[in-house]
Amino acid sequence: MIVIGGSAQRTETRKIQHFHRSNSFRSKIQMSGEKHANDWSILPENVFKFMESRTASNSAVFLLPTIKEMRESNPHLKLLDVGAGVGSMSVEFAQLVGSEGYVTAVDVNPVVIPRGQALAEQRGVKNITFETASGHKLPYEDETFDIVHCHQVLTHNMDPWDILREMIRVTKPGGVIAAREGDLDTEVIWPPIPGVLKFHHDFEIKIITDRGGHRDAGRQLLSWAMRAGAKRDQITTSFSTWTYTEPEDRMLWASGMIGIALGPNLRESNIKAGVPAADMDEMREGWAEWMKLDNAVLAMLHGDVIIRK
Repeated sequence: MIVIGGSAQRTETRKIQHFHRSNSFRSKIQMSGEKHANDWSILPENVFKFMESRTASNSAVFLLPTIKEMRESNPHLKLLDVGAGVGSMSVEFAQLVGSEGYVTAVDVNPVVIPRGQALAEQRGVKNITFETASGHKLPYEDETFDIVHCHQVLTHNMDPWDILREMIRVTKPGGVIAAREGDLDTEVIWPPIPGVLKFHHDFEIKIITDRGGHRDAGRQLLSWAMRAGAKRDQITTSFSTWTYTEPEDRMLWASGMIGIALGPNLRESNIKAGVPAADMDEMREGWAEWMKLDNAVLAMLHGDVIIRK
């Protein structure tokens, strides 16, 4: 997921000027989006800081009781974190499984591997390895791990059930597969600043869907798990919420959005892909205003799923 205030409070509803939606534009933005989704090296530092704010404690709460329960009966837990990104969740997982357990964190992009390694070293976490691998073809034998986890990975893939199928394959009998995915259609934002709404309705969702991703991944997790081969009685589902209202949280989110889609290199690329420069500027200014407003609110539902193999 594209994950990625200012003057007076805005309470009135205003019209939003939508940018062009031709097939040509859709094709161009798709190419641009795919390129930059796989080239993290062009992302600004504030984007990495935004991603590093995700931890097991705030983004995998649904899984924590299971980890604790499994660790009590097996102190040598092996956990695989698929699509680990900057590794902030992976490092905490390594702490949670304990010194006798072990975490393998993989991401398709080698650019992010050093960040995870540096974070682990900084925190003195030694029971973790970072590797480059695709969720579509995990380089591990069947029944290797006790717990296999992914977060905000399936939503970006055209065939998320194939990734889940791979996750199930490498999980031991009696182990668990866990996933958490956002549901963009449930996102609510206040106040209705035109640039922010344009970003969400015309830009964020468009990039994800035009690249073959899913805007409503959270609500489909149960269906995807069953399509991947899990039986209904093996699956537990729940929903949780991201909420950004406090000043520090608002700044973190807005800075991340600005950096992910509107940073210097990406802004130029998106303009070349057909997004008017005026729209890019309006979205950037909208987020800059939103983050400063005391009454600003952003929330979104996430689907959570646990499969017991």
